[in-house]
Amino acid sequence: MGTPVSPDATSEVVTATATGTARYLGRRRLYLRRFRRNRTAVAGVAIFLLLVLFSALGDLFTPYGYADTDFSALTQAPSAEHWFGTNQGGNDVYAAAVHGLQRSLVIAVSVSALTVAIAAVVGAGAAYLGGRVEKAGLAVIHFLLIVPSFLVLALVSHRLAGDWRVLILVLTVFGWMSTARVVWSVSTSLRERDYVRAAEFMGVRPLRIVLRHIIPNLGSLLIVNLTLGVVSTVLSETALSFLGFGVQTPDVSLGTMLADGAGTITSAPWLFAFPAGLTVLLTVSMTFVGDGLRDALDPTSTTGAAGGRR
Repeated sequence: MGTPVSPDATSEVVTATATGTARYLGRRRLYLRRFRRNRTAVAGVAIFLLLVLFSALGDLFTPYGYADTDFSALTQAPSAEHWFGTNQGGNDVYAAAVHGLQRSLVIAVSVSALTVAIAAVVGAGAAYLGGRVEKAGLAVIHFLLIVPSFLVLALVSHRLAGDWRVLILVLTVFGWMSTARVVWSVSTSLRERDYVRAAEFMGVRPLRIVLRHIIPNLGSLLIVNLTLGVVSTVLSETALSFLGFGVQTPDVSLGTMLADGAGTITSAPWLFAFPAGLTVLLTVSMTFVGDGLRDALDPTSTTGAAGGRR
């Protein structure tokens, strides 16, 4: 027979659990309210969702695929048949824009998520373990930060024929260091908190402490970096593809479309205007969302507390 538990003790446990849950839900409501008060952030979410819907469902509204050719309509201006016009090869620009946005979104979101995950584990792990592990981790971070990553990205991507999966891998390898440096800096103070010391006293393994006690308390920092990382990845992918080192034909991305349209911006401006417009909308929307999240999650932010930008 186990030791009986008094009703008072049971009620105290239930009350404590309910109080903790209420506080958690209260914080979530507070963050959501602060975010919703920021009109530019809400507009950014709306624009981003529209772009995602366009990339996912846009091909349902055209009979053409991004690789299909219409030799009777070479470099044709926008019309009822081809909404965004056609390029020099007779490809439908609307279909190419749908696929290009889809490809750029997949690359950007994948790279941003992977870099934030690596940065969180490496930065928090180095800060918590300290000693030689911390010195070795910082040495690797600082070394990779001074490597001319753009040249390496260009060379590797070009040698591997511009495969978008390889591009994700290379952008991830050279994209996590700055975030990891920030995570390490913040984690050096978190490792001294009482809940970390209590976990150590209870014999919790270091990896579990990093994953369950340190990284979750970096949530606001990681969420903001995840959002803004999409912007930087879109710009990197677009620049590489524009210069011929990113996604290669027959595949299409926003960068390749910008590269194709740059040479005909005066004679066929629609080839450049539509992918440029999508790129601007994507980067601006994610920037608005990132700023809104930072204001909502930062308790010292006067912008979020005052109701956001008016």
